[in-house]
Amino acid sequence: MTTGEMTAAEYAQTARDFLAASDREFAAGDHLQGSEKLYGAATQAVIAICQQRGWRYKSHRAMQQAVANLAREYADPTIAAGFSNVERFHENVFHDNLEDYQVESNRPAVHHFVDQLLMLLQDAGGDAA
Repeated sequence: MTTGEMTAAEYAQTARDFLAASDREFAAGDHLQGSEKLYGAATQAVIAICQQRGWRYKSHRAMQQAVANLAREYADPTIAAGFSNVERFHENVFHDNLEDYQVESNRPAVHHFVDQLLMLLQDAGGDAA
């Protein structure tokens, strides 16, 4: 692309890379870096979907709207709920307000959210490989 913009597939791969990096950070006991990378994984997955569909994504509000649109389109409230968990980790980056048990209980939901979006990307014909 002439604009230097990444493709949906590249955003999807970055999401996977951030997801793996977040697991390493959490395993090392760094909840702030783990939270940041977990949030990054989720936003990269949202951006991949947005780019594939021609939706806006260059603000947090635009990504929230995209997630709400997906939840309505697929009649799946777990998509919106997944992004709510994502936002908790984003807040944790700045406030370090999640307890260990909250991190451990909510991380799988964010993993599921990222996996779910990457599957939607792939199902819609986007190369999420």
